[in-house]
Amino acid sequence: MVSLSGQALARDAGAEAMDVAADALLPPPTPLTASQALYLETTLNQAPRGLLRFDELGGRLQAPAATLRQLGFPVQGESPVYLDQIAGVVVHYDAGLQILDLQVPLHLLQLPTARLGRSEQGAPAAQSSPGMALNYDAYASHSDGLGNLSLNTDLRLFGVGRGSLRSTGLMRTYQLPGEGWQHESVRLDTSWRLDLPDQALSLTVGDFYSGFLEWSRPARMAGIQIGRNYGLQPYRVLTPTPSFLGEAVVPSNVELYVDGLRQYGGQVPVGPFQLATQPGISGTGTAQVVVTDAFGRMQTLDFSFYGTQQLLAAGLSDWSAGIGRLRRDFGIHSFRYDSDTVASATLRRGINNQFTLEAHAEGGGGVLNAGLGGAWLLGRAGVLSANWSESQDGQRRGRQYGMGYNWNNRRFNVNLASRRTSGDYRDLGSLQDSLPPRVSEQASFGVDLQRLGTVSLSYLRLDQALPVLDAPQPAPDPGLPYTRTRYLSLFWSRSFGRWNAYLSATQDIDQRQNRSIYLSLGTRLGEDRQATLAVQRNGDVDRASAEVMRPVPGDGSRSGPGWRLQARDDGGLAEIGALGSHGRYSAGLSRDAGQTFAYGNASGSLVWMAGSVFAAREVPDAFAVVSTGRPGIPVTLENRPVGVTNRNGLLLVTPLLSWQRNRLGIDTLDLPADMRAERVETFATPRQGAGMRVDFKLVHSRGAMLTLLDEQGQPLPLGARISGAGATPTVVGHDGQAWVEFTGEPPRLLIESERGRCHVQMPASTSRRSPPLRCLPEPSP
Repeated sequence: MVSLSGQALARDAGAEAMDVAADALLPPPTPLTASQALYLETTLNQAPRGLLRFDELGGRLQAPAATLRQLGFPVQGESPVYLDQIAGVVVHYDAGLQILDLQVPLHLLQLPTARLGRSEQGAPAAQSSPGMALNYDAYASHSDGLGNLSLNTDLRLFGVGRGSLRSTGLMRTYQLPGEGWQHESVRLDTSWRLDLPDQALSLTVGDFYSGFLEWSRPARMAGIQIGRNYGLQPYRVLTPTPSFLGEAVVPSNVELYVDGLRQYGGQVPVGPFQLATQPGISGTGTAQVVVTDAFGRMQTLDFSFYGTQQLLAAGLSDWSAGIGRLRRDFGIHSFRYDSDTVASATLRRGINNQFTLEAHAEGGGGVLNAGLGGAWLLGRAGVLSANWSESQDGQRRGRQYGMGYNWNNRRFNVNLASRRTSGDYRDLGSLQDSLPPRVSEQASFGVDLQRLGTVSLSYLRLDQALPVLDAPQPAPDPGLPYTRTRYLSLFWSRSFGRWNAYLSATQDIDQRQNRSIYLSLGTRLGEDRQATLAVQRNGDVDRASAEVMRPVPGDGSRSGPGWRLQARDDGGLAEIGALGSHGRYSAGLSRDAGQTFAYGNASGSLVWMAGSVFAAREVPDAFAVVSTGRPGIPVTLENRPVGVTNRNGLLLVTPLLSWQRNRLGIDTLDLPADMRAERVETFATPRQGAGMRVDFKLVHSRGAMLTLLDEQGQPLPLGARISGAGATPTVVGHDGQAWVEFTGEPPRLLIESERGRCHVQMPASTSRRSPPLRCLPEPSP
């Protein structure tokens, strides 16, 4: 039989007590006289344990202490024990077959816990080849006789050394009334990054965002930053996963179902086991564990759990530390930084699977700020979080405190968060005249009404302090002036057949006349078209629109055109677009409130690698250049066709998932008969933002159907092994026939079978079907 415990991770607490109880059941040591040593094929609760030593003394079996430990008994000392004196143990001994079968209650054993369910894969070795990628996004517009041109660029250099270099920029040309064309260009961010996937660490030199938590604010800095980066280990489980403990008396089959869906099935050995659900589950859920033992007996147990992504698994830590100078006038000036040096550090640590500790500290330019926080899993009641921070800026002192709570059960969800400051609270952002909010609060409640759709109600409050320059030290007790914004919003949506409806209403609590209501009704028109009717009211202004469109394909393996037509009571819009292998393009004309606006957009990338330049769609992350050395070879990504190689035998394949295994392959069905591929499939694991070259070597081969005979003229036996320099290893088939492929000159073949070894020289003028060849005996080595 199988017994299970539904208390997750509760076994360790009773481990010591079990040791004492199990040891107490063992009888006192028995004095030894003359005995016979036996090595018996042993099974424990029907689980094979291999050959173990026992001693036979007077027709009774005695187990040495080492053997008992191998079987799982918590034995202390080295004295042997008679098996028939261990209470509760059933012994079946077959002296003729030298087989020993033991049936032992689990409470007498101390077996290791088998961990099931988590299929954590080892991190694959990532690669990158020397290359460069430039993403671009060009936009042009014209309105009221004035034009505007802008170009956003993202340049990456990789494969040179262990790190990668990245730089982003913006160039703009625009017209001003009476002043003509103006030109601007600005550098946005530049950084060099080194990734250490084995340690899950990243080092950044240049521009970066400081580490932050939900209750702190990030700062844009330039300097050096190092920190944990679990994105380098995508197969690692980071959050606590609901686990269940059980015990199997005999080898059994275990299945796990979560909300009715099968998540795991496998074998479990004798002893305790821990079964973990897969990561990614959020909110309350119901799990069912089904255990079937070797006798076909089935036992089913139901459990309830709560999954969350807010906590770190026990023992894991996520941290970052950076030092540098704050960036000023980002997007306006390329190289403007503060003169003061600042630093920032952030830490999250999974103390256990129910509590994650948070800490943050930053300072510089006269500001000191530090705080602690945490998130608690309240069983099935949700997640509670709290935080407290203190700051000092000269004589100014202040604090920030906050709490949050969220819960969902797949139908209802509740999210509450409040953060307030008192005194003169400051952080690094305050050095750039961006003061923390005095009050930031939000609350939302959602419910799935099944056939009636989904409804959510939300509340938002933001009291934002206004910057005060040259304020006295300290600032007056009432605090700084601030603006208060409070909104109440309602959302509803429902899908029914080919139709969908959406309603949103937002009310400004402090300014009653400021409200917005939006209602839309949409439907699908065939496979790739849709139509929408909408009405909207903003304050005292009413608008209505009707729209029909065919969206531009968004999937990476698809391409094609799209269009959009919209009619409004005060104008309209017409837009066309296309997604091609070299980029995404769109152009449109809009008229609103008597003004006409024309625009166009083109985005894509230019990639240099493997001595070639490729024009492609935007490459947001990793990619590969597939090389076959032959044009027109179809290439697949995850078994989906993505293109054919160009005249140089190359194809740029994007997007790939960085630090993960991406399955690449080629289709060789249309290859000439004299050509073969050394491999047709492989896994590519590129580094983040980089590219790698993947070679599928195609080689010319010659082949012939041979009929192989021995010295007596009889066909060589079926299955005889054929090898030779330049020949593909193969075996002899029926009637001595074998298809042999080779490169270069016809080789000398060596054939091995139960009759011995022999050799045959393929003739120089081998045709597709060669006349019978006699295999001459090979001298003995």
